[in-house]
Amino acid sequence: MIDRYTTPEMKALWSEAERYRVWLEVELAATQALEELGEVPAGTSAELRAAAARRPLDEAFAARVAELEAVTRHDVVAFTRALAERFGDGARYVHYGLTSTDVVDTAQNLLLVRALDLILADLGGLLAVVTELAQRYRHTPAIGRTHGVHAEPMTFGLKFLSFRAALQRDAARLRAAREAIGVAMLSGSVGTFAHLPPAVEERVAAQLGLAPDPVSNQTVARDRHAQLLGALAILGTSVERVAVEVRHLQRSEVREAQEGFAAGQTGSSSMPHKKNPIASENLSGIARLLRSNLQAALENVALWHERDISHSSVERVILPDTTTLASYALRRLTRVLRALVVDEARLRANLDALHGLVYSQRVLHLLIEAGLSREAAYELVQRASLTAWETGTHLRELLAAEPGNPLSAAELAAAFDPAWYLRHVDAIYARNGL
Repeated sequence: MIDRYTTPEMKALWSEAERYRVWLEVELAATQALEELGEVPAGTSAELRAAAARRPLDEAFAARVAELEAVTRHDVVAFTRALAERFGDGARYVHYGLTSTDVVDTAQNLLLVRALDLILADLGGLLAVVTELAQRYRHTPAIGRTHGVHAEPMTFGLKFLSFRAALQRDAARLRAAREAIGVAMLSGSVGTFAHLPPAVEERVAAQLGLAPDPVSNQTVARDRHAQLLGALAILGTSVERVAVEVRHLQRSEVREAQEGFAAGQTGSSSMPHKKNPIASENLSGIARLLRSNLQAALENVALWHERDISHSSVERVILPDTTTLASYALRRLTRVLRALVVDEARLRANLDALHGLVYSQRVLHLLIEAGLSREAAYELVQRASLTAWETGTHLRELLAAEPGNPLSAAELAAAFDPAWYLRHVDAIYARNGL
């Protein structure tokens, strides 16, 4: 499933060959730093970079690492041996003074930063569509619902404005997670820099566009990864929030909006009339996976002493899967919203479906302003409202017939105008920069 829906960029990012290319980036940056500090012979890093340019690390290299790992039972040892075979004598300074996790954690963080950049670009595309819908339906009256029950008039665009604000918060969380995960660690077996000075880590970090980890042991602390998975899990809930709204709006009893239905598409193997919100339902499922992967990331934070590898097998699954799924979810939701079919006539019909009941609070306030106590006004409106529920008679007619009603026909008519409820919509948009 992941393979089918991922973008070429994300797929390439999490390939075996790319993982080794990024390991080599870290190794070469370390070799260059050591050369600059006079720890290895001058020209070593240039020689290695030239060799890497002549023979890039490709799928064949990844296959050779796998062959060697079957013997060594250690991926980094297999990697350095494969490099020695490919690059010759110059490779003896690769991995000089480093421990495996210096390379693996730094490279993994670099991959995660790049994955987040792809996700942020996908999120930008979704935000553009959500913003366009918010603007298009900015003044389109609709019924607001609480507990699934008609509440008061709002605009259809306000739904999307709210989604937009949540997605903007998601973007801020992702940028914070990018900063948290964007660290390099080359501090040695227990974080003491025993075999490499801190200056190497600082220079490598600068070359790779990362920050030096202020303190580490043999690993980058996994609360950083949990923060990242947390941001992606919350992003998933934002995606699901939109998806659930689409699913509800597409229900036969509502029919205010629906997913686009392509030519030749079918909704059911047995019921030809069906149009189902399958993409939105799919996105609800994806959100569950994103949340469940966060739980695994939280379990990874507490490791034994300076390091164990209980987190490693987990991360080989959850990091590629979660970033890939998040990217997929954003792009699929973008496609859903681009093709969203909105029925404005149905929006108006639903707004009027309860025979004026949704204007009850406005009437309540006008009765209080006319001199009734709150209790008397509430009892009057509630009594008329319950009759409207039972009989289908418009609330305005019932209130006009109430002997205790002090409001004129004109005042009652004004109470049932949705425009009064929507008079501050532009102010809400202005608060959101629109």
